[in-house]
Amino acid sequence: MSRREQEIEHLFRRAGFGASQEEIDAHNRLSFASYSGAVAQLLNYTEFPDDVDSFVQRPGYVGVTGRSGSGFQPATNILDARQRWLFRMIHTKRPLQEKMALFWHNHFATAYTKVVGEIGDSAIATRMFAAKPEDDGSRTTGQLELFREHAMGNFRDLLVEVAKDPAMLVWLDGRTNIRTRPQENFARELMELFTIGVGHFEETDVYAGARVFTGWNLALANRNTAQARYDFFYNAPQHDTTAKEFSFPIYSDGARVIPARSAADGMQDGIELINALARHPLTGPRLALKLYRYFINEVDPPDEGLIEGLARVYYASGFEIGPMVRLILMSSQFKDPANYYRRYSWPVEFVVRSIKEVGWQGFSVNTALTPLVNMGQQLFEPPDVNGWELAQGWFSSGGMLARMNFAATLATNQRFNLREQTRGKVDSAESMLTFMLDRLTPPEFSRDAYNALLEYANFGGAWTGSDTQLAAKSSGLAHLITGSGDYQLV
Repeated sequence: MSRREQEIEHLFRRAGFGASQEEIDAHNRLSFASYSGAVAQLLNYTEFPDDVDSFVQRPGYVGVTGRSGSGFQPATNILDARQRWLFRMIHTKRPLQEKMALFWHNHFATAYTKVVGEIGDSAIATRMFAAKPEDDGSRTTGQLELFREHAMGNFRDLLVEVAKDPAMLVWLDGRTNIRTRPQENFARELMELFTIGVGHFEETDVYAGARVFTGWNLALANRNTAQARYDFFYNAPQHDTTAKEFSFPIYSDGARVIPARSAADGMQDGIELINALARHPLTGPRLALKLYRYFINEVDPPDEGLIEGLARVYYASGFEIGPMVRLILMSSQFKDPANYYRRYSWPVEFVVRSIKEVGWQGFSVNTALTPLVNMGQQLFEPPDVNGWELAQGWFSSGGMLARMNFAATLATNQRFNLREQTRGKVDSAESMLTFMLDRLTPPEFSRDAYNALLEYANFGGAWTGSDTQLAAKSSGLAHLITGSGDYQLV
C-alpha cells in the first residue's frame, strides 16, 4: 500500500482542510518543496492573493446554488453565506487563514438565529456575519471577515474588535447595556470563555465588567435602504462613569480598580479590562491548550512542556497568535507520527476534505448544507455560547449516519470523474484500492478492514478495466473509505 508524502498530507489536513493530489503535486514542483517550505507557505498567506471569492460560479470550481429568482447573494442570504465559506475552504490559496477563522468562530461562538430574531431583518443579520465591505455597497465587515483579518494576529486586538462587533453585541445583549441597567452577558463570557476560564473570577467581576462596557452599543446606518446595517456606536451618556474594582490586577503595578473617568473617555474602561485579561497569567496557557488540541492532539493528554512554551511565546510576543501557530507546526510533537489522526474531524472539515479528495466537478456545496446540520455543525449557528461539543461529541449515531450518507452522495456524484481519474492508472482490483487509498489519505486500515475493501473491489467478477467497472469500483471505494470511522480522524 503506497502513500503520498505523509508528513505533508498531515500538515495540510491540520493546518488546512486536506489537499488534493493536484495540490500536493503543485507543492512538490515548488523550489522550496520541503516541510519547512510548506509551513512557510501556510503561515505567510498574505503573500498569496485573497481572490478566491472571484471564482465562485466559475467553471472548474465546486458549484454553488443561488436562491430561486434572486441569484447568489452571500452578503444578505445566510444560506448563500454558508456556501461561500465552504467554497473558500475548498479553493482558497490561504487554507490556514480559513482554518483559524473557523477556530475563532467556535471560540467566539455567535449564532445567526438569535441575531436575526432580535433585529428582525435577515439581510442585515447576514451582513453582520458574512458581508465583505465590497459586497453590496453597504460597506459592512461581517464577523467572519473580522476573524479572517485577525486570524493570526494580535489576540488583544481581536478581543477589542469582538467587543465592538455588531453580531456579538446582539448575541450577548450588549446593545442594551446602559448605565441604569448594566447587562452582564458579554462581561461574563469575556472572562469565562474568551480569556481566563471558568472558576477564575468572582461574580463581582462580572458586574464590574458589565459596567465597564456600558455605552458600547449599536446604531443603524442607511436606515430604510437596501444597504441598511448596524455599526458599533459608543453612546457616552449611557456609560457608567464610576470606578470599577476587580478581584484580579487590571494594571501592571497590581492595581485592581479602573478609576472613575468622564463619559467622553469611558471607552477606555473596556480597553483597560481587555488589556488586563489579555495579559492575565491564565489566558496564555488556556489559548495554548485550545490551539494544541486543534492542531496536534485532542485524544491524549497534552504535552505540558509545549503548552508552557506556547504560553511563553504568547506573552513574549505581546499576545500574537502567529508565533504560537508557527511553534506548533514546527514542533516535534506536531510532526510526530504518533500524533497523526489524533483529532476528530469537525463536520465542516470532513465535508471539505471529502470534496477536495474525492472531487467536485458538477457538485454544489449547497448539497452539503442539510447533511452538515444532520452531522451537528451548521456554519454561523453554534448551539450556544460554549460553541460546539468537540472530539467524540460530534459522533452521535445520527451524526455518523449523516457522514456516511454524505460520503455516498458525493461518491455517486463523482463516479464519472473518478472513472476518468483512474483510467490508465489501475490494472487490477488491488491497484484500484491502492489508488483510492492514496487519493483519500485515511489512516492505515487494519488488515481485516483492508481485506474487506479489497474483497469489495474484487466482487462481481474478473477485472476488465471497463468504463462501467472503473466508475463503479472507484466511486464505491470512495464511499466506503470516506464513510468509514477511520476517515473521521485527521
